[in-house]
Amino acid sequence: MLWRDGFCRVVLVGDADYPAFCRVVLARHVREMTDLDAAERARLMAVVFAVEAALREHVRPDKMNLASLGNAVPHLHWHVIARFRDDRHFPAPVWAAAQRTRGFRAPVDPARLAAAIASKL
Repeated sequence: MLWRDGFCRVVLVGDADYPAFCRVVLARHVREMTDLDAAERARLMAVVFAVEAALREHVRPDKMNLASLGNAVPHLHWHVIARFRDDRHFPAPVWAAAQRTRGFRAPVDPARLAAAIASKL
């Protein structure tokens, strides 16, 4: 857990290929963004944007990916993924077929990332 309040939490996924892959997960169960009222949507997106900003500063990616899919798990959550030109799937989504063999990516320091996220919230 990188950050949490009563509304949502931010977790580091722990994927060796994507060490800067986070999820922002709503605390209560809803399926879609439009199940939230306008203030809740704004609050959730403020957390998503804070995570994106913290990852950009912390790991300096080539690109950021934001996705809210939830097809397998219909619980509202956002994927916030730092992407690099040499990652396994770039330029395709991380869920697509790999474009190259696994490369080395240094792990993210969870404490530093958590502090960066907290400073933006």
